[in-house]
Amino acid sequence: MAKTSDIPPFFARLFRQGEPQDVALESLGGEPGEQALLWIDLADPSEELIDRVWAQCGFPNAARRFLDAGTTPEVAQEGEWLWVRSVAVVEDGAAKEDVAGAVLVCVAGCNRVLSFRRRGIPFLDAMRNGEGQRAALGRLDAESFVTTLLDRQLSTYFEAVGDYENAIERLEVSILDRSERRCLPELQRLRKWSSRLRRMLAPHRNVFGVMSRPDFRPDDGHSADRHFVALDTRFERAMDVVENARELVIGSFELFSNQTALRTNDFMRVLTFVTVITGVLATVVGALGMNFQADLFGTRDMGFWTVVAGLAALALASLLLGRWRGWF
Repeated sequence: MAKTSDIPPFFARLFRQGEPQDVALESLGGEPGEQALLWIDLADPSEELIDRVWAQCGFPNAARRFLDAGTTPEVAQEGEWLWVRSVAVVEDGAAKEDVAGAVLVCVAGCNRVLSFRRRGIPFLDAMRNGEGQRAALGRLDAESFVTTLLDRQLSTYFEAVGDYENAIERLEVSILDRSERRCLPELQRLRKWSSRLRRMLAPHRNVFGVMSRPDFRPDDGHSADRHFVALDTRFERAMDVVENARELVIGSFELFSNQTALRTNDFMRVLTFVTVITGVLATVVGALGMNFQADLFGTRDMGFWTVVAGLAALALASLLLGRWRGWF
């Protein structure tokens, strides 16, 4: 993932009939016009840059104060404008499954959409490069374009869960390969990962729930309303997927516990069998130590080594028999 410092802080593109056109900062003041949409993306901008963009585009002052006001997802509106704060998933660390949250603020209205973030978000960086963009985007209104951005934001959770499921599969293979002792730290890491992902996604319920209400944008017609309702439905699907991810790690822990129990059971069977063999050998040695005269005790060293060899042969034969019968 590209660092924020590697991304130009300002980007603007105008979508209308014909090819999309990049717009310079000095040219933001003009009206996009009908069947046109102006998208502005700010990546960790300076306060001076934010002030210039706000002055030229006429964004509400309330939305300006919304930019760095926290990380909790929220949504608000004023007249023809709406602004929403959400959290997208970005990679964080060497492992692909290590994730962090990146705050994304969208301001929309009057055929203008602004996206604001303090760190790199891959799908926004890809959109800057023209990925998936067509001149037909100019036919979208500002609300529909914000819905598109938020839909891609939700997609980051689906992608993260996909990487997580792959990590779970690799972990379970390792557990079944009898290397479960080394898997406990990975289980702990994935458990924390799933909890963190849910904490990042769950607060969006208020945002998407509010946006899907009929009274949120009553003047924008049924088109925007349908988009917001579909977005809320996709959010619920994302919540189900994240909840299922938590269940996956619980299932992996149960597999880990079962494998550990099986290894403990195997160890106890071996220990029990060794105890039986030792008891038999002790019985033989005890019999040899009884106080009566026998010809065997007159053989001196040869008799001693003969008994030792016999005991070793008896122990080996017992071990071979137990292994052949599957007792351990």
